[in-house]
Amino acid sequence: MSKVNTEKKRYYEPAPQDIDVENFKKVVQSRRSVRKFTDKVIPAEILDDCLDMALLAPNSSNLQPWTFYVVQNPSKKKLLIKACLGQLAAKTAAELIVCVARTDRIDDMAKRNINEFPFPEVPPLVKKYYTYIPLNYKTGYFNALGNFKKVAFKVARTLDKQLPVTAFTPADAVLWASKTTALACENLVLALRAHSFDSCMMEGFDEPLVRKILDLNDQQYPVMVIGAGERAEDGVFFPQYRFDRELFIQKV
Repeated sequence: MSKVNTEKKRYYEPAPQDIDVENFKKVVQSRRSVRKFTDKVIPAEILDDCLDMALLAPNSSNLQPWTFYVVQNPSKKKLLIKACLGQLAAKTAAELIVCVARTDRIDDMAKRNINEFPFPEVPPLVKKYYTYIPLNYKTGYFNALGNFKKVAFKVARTLDKQLPVTAFTPADAVLWASKTTALACENLVLALRAHSFDSCMMEGFDEPLVRKILDLNDQQYPVMVIGAGERAEDGVFFPQYRFDRELFIQKV
């Protein structure tokens, strides 16, 4: 009798080996904080491609806690420039994109991971994971869940249990969403550079005014405003320099 193969099929995705490292370096090294742009428009298809690449950024449990607001309405854009303190990088940018971290739709994203799972059958372990993972980033009313987790984790660690990072306070949840959104922001500016456009990542802005312009709720957090466009000839004000790498890289 022939043996029945009961081994489950695994998914394999081979990594491409033909990536041009020198061109990638060129993109990374030529990415600068551009303070002045030309009048050149970014074609819609290029902007969309860059935004799509931003959405491919790594993120915790595929919860994708971000929204990118491309502000093109003239009156809103004028207000947004004001919110960016009238910076030249905002005034001259062809596009202004507000990158917002979100903690208000963790449940929805968890459900989408089940409903839109890329195979016809969702493994029971995946269903279970997305049933409970939202609790990792929630803290509950009056921080009740956060305080419970803090006590439970403290007890578990006395038993030498290794535990993941979790949100003990609302600030922890905001930090988680902001870190993830910042990764997508980096994808966005590198994609723009690869398309021969440039950017300026602005953290200097009036947050209450930005919230008002975009009608954000109290669980949506503007992380940065990205000005994008074609680099003006005098758009970079100073040469790029970095401190000694020994200050930042430790091999232990």
